Amino acid sequence: MAEERIIVTCSKCGAEYEGKFCPQCGTAAPGDAAGEAGQSAAGTPPPPSSAPPPPAAPASGGLADNVAATLCYVFILAIVFLLIEPYNRNKTVRFHAFQAIFLWVAMIVVYIGIGFLGIIFPWWLTSTLSLFVNLGFFILWIFLLIKTYQGDKVSLPVIGEMAEKQA
Repeated sequence: MAEERIIVTCSKCGAEYEGKFCPQCGTAAPGDAAGEAGQSAAGTPPPPSSAPPPPAAPASGGLADNVAATLCYVFILAIVFLLIEPYNRNKTVRFHAFQAIFLWVAMIVVYIGIGFLGIIFPWWLTSTLSLFVNLGFFILWIFLLIKTYQGDKVSLPVIGEMAEKQA
């Protein structure tokens, strides 16, 4: 008798496979019992791969949402992502693009304020203040890059609310 081949579609990643476990993401086949296909010679299922599944690529062949949102924090790219398809229709990318633009505008306003303080206070005091402000904005920028790439949505207090309204 010929063995019957059972092709299963993975419920998690959509890949078609034969056996007890999806070779792409390691998800067990539905109705996985001891007598079904895919069992190894030793009677134990193959271990799922230790590597995480690759991030889902967008259907259009462009950048993944988290990559596009992260690149928005490079100032010029935020404007570009607001202008080109399909990113200008993606709410996540639009939010991060607007938040990045508003953050850069806030930085410019703060630097202008420090410049005016330079008229009133001695240069060494405003230079020290400027150094700490630069360091603070740099740390915030790195934090936003990392969290956005990980897929987390970080909404800054005032700027995030404005960006949410625009997105």
